[in-house]
Amino acid sequence: MASIFNALHIGYSGLNVAQNGINTTGHNISNAETEGYTRQRVVQASSTPLQAAPGNVGNGATIMNIKRIFDNFVFDKYTDASSDKEYSDFEKKTLEELSTYFPEIDGVGIKADLAEYYKMWQTFADNPDNDAIKLALATQTNTLTKHIAYTQSKVKGLQLRLNDQLAVNINEVNAIAKELAGINKSIENAEAGKTYTANDLRDKRNVLERSLSRLIGAVTNSSSIKSNIQIDSSANIKTGSYTINVNGFNIVDGNSYHPIHIDNKNNESGFYVVSYERQDGVLIPMTENISGGVVGSILNLRGAGLDTTSGMPTDGIVQNVVTQLNAFARGLIESTNNIYARSATTKMESNTLSLNPINSIVNSSYNVNPGSFSIVIYDIDGKIVARRSIKIDVATSMTGIVGSNSIQGQIESQGDDNSDGNANNDVDDFIRFNWATYASGEKALEFELDALAKSQGYTFSLEDTLKTDSYSSGTNFAGALGMSRYFDGNDAKSIKLSSNIKNNPTLISAGATPLAGDNKVALSMVQHQYEKYNFKIGANTYNEKVYAMFDIIATDVGTQTKAAILKNETISTQFTAIELEYFSVSKVGLDEEMANLIKYQTAYGAAAKIITTIDQMMQTLLGIKT
Repeated sequence: MASIFNALHIGYSGLNVAQNGINTTGHNISNAETEGYTRQRVVQASSTPLQAAPGNVGNGATIMNIKRIFDNFVFDKYTDASSDKEYSDFEKKTLEELSTYFPEIDGVGIKADLAEYYKMWQTFADNPDNDAIKLALATQTNTLTKHIAYTQSKVKGLQLRLNDQLAVNINEVNAIAKELAGINKSIENAEAGKTYTANDLRDKRNVLERSLSRLIGAVTNSSSIKSNIQIDSSANIKTGSYTINVNGFNIVDGNSYHPIHIDNKNNESGFYVVSYERQDGVLIPMTENISGGVVGSILNLRGAGLDTTSGMPTDGIVQNVVTQLNAFARGLIESTNNIYARSATTKMESNTLSLNPINSIVNSSYNVNPGSFSIVIYDIDGKIVARRSIKIDVATSMTGIVGSNSIQGQIESQGDDNSDGNANNDVDDFIRFNWATYASGEKALEFELDALAKSQGYTFSLEDTLKTDSYSSGTNFAGALGMSRYFDGNDAKSIKLSSNIKNNPTLISAGATPLAGDNKVALSMVQHQYEKYNFKIGANTYNEKVYAMFDIIATDVGTQTKAAILKNETISTQFTAIELEYFSVSKVGLDEEMANLIKYQTAYGAAAKIITTIDQMMQTLLGIKT
């Protein structure tokens, strides 16, 4: 039966609902700029009525719940877009930095150094006996090689920074995953009675979910989604089992998490390998499975696949530039040294070699082609006194018995090179073949004049036999092995002027013979810039001029940077649109909250008026009794 005290309770319930409405509105206003905060609304309903003779009598209002206005479908789009944007932003920023290493404009850069380098060879060809020009040529060569090495060091430095950033971000992923597992436990406890929703905890979880998506492209999954139509037509909430995975690897499973393992101890180059650590401690490689967020962008730039022998990345945009620069430098070194081997000398000593001397040279890792080259012997007057052609095919080895198909066998074979019937003036009488083993255990090939011939002023050179007019149509034997070097090194990092020449630039030779005025080698060096060579980059071979090969590298960097900028503009536009959609659902609107504040203030005043009225009624009743 309804009573005056029941009427007092009705007024109190109105005060309570209005008070909670004001509290919730104030909470919204206070967190208007809090990242990830979702606006909340009080869900109220009329209390169970009292049964009375006239019928059901109202019993005031009650608060059913306080719920978030949150749409999981829009949020999932928002997290996916966040992952794409972080990936694109990082890629754009990194490639813009990479492109600054190739300032091939306004006469600045490696290409400009190349042009000056070839101009100096032309000047030297015009003045082959001028020591001052030799010094200038050596200086320009040093400038070129240092610029190539510096550019490569900058590119590799960028790659190593990416590698360090990979470790930092993976550690952050693990920290967030662990925190998420803890929050899931807290949400489970808070919502155990299935009566109330842990709104602020769910907001915090959403922030961390988006952070994981931005970092590594993680995707959140739940077994079901429950609608919140009471509060908003688009509101819903995830329920049931909860997992976060990265391309199939669950890093969070309910209130437990599986850390991602990162380690570089077994990589001699220091590059990190990312693995998934199962509960039993077994590590499953996952580096090549990560494709989203900042980490995905880092791996796409640094390279995800790692060579099991060298530890170096086998792919990646930055690694591709490293590989291209190495191929460019190696092609420049080998082709130049192959020409320079035509300069007469008394001894040639190769780079240290890692090939088996009894195995095929052509099938080795060295860029030696089938064909032939000649060993040419000069007397003190520069006259050719002997010439022998050394043939190379797929079966040719370095060492072997006299008369065999080996380099040693062909050199030491007793033949009549001059067809003069004299057995004492042929190449085998002048040249000594030596497969040398040094104290360090390293091996190298040595060609050296006989001591008597050397004392008599004889010299020799290696001259590639060209199948066509192209300089690249020969064997490249001298260039590939570094038999007579103008350049030392074998890649962009190690390229430099030969140490012998660097110590004494006057040793630079312009001619094939020791005669004054001979400029044949210098002229060939000038022609070198117009010749096409094979630059091997992985499985691809580019048959290009030196300038063109460098243009390919610089253009590739520029093209990818431009593409990244354009893609970033598109992704940023899409992200902004999705973010606005998400904000329109969940973000606090101050105008709306101020209106709600006035509404609840008015309701509170009206409920207070009910209590005041009941108080006056009770005073009247008490007065009658008196």
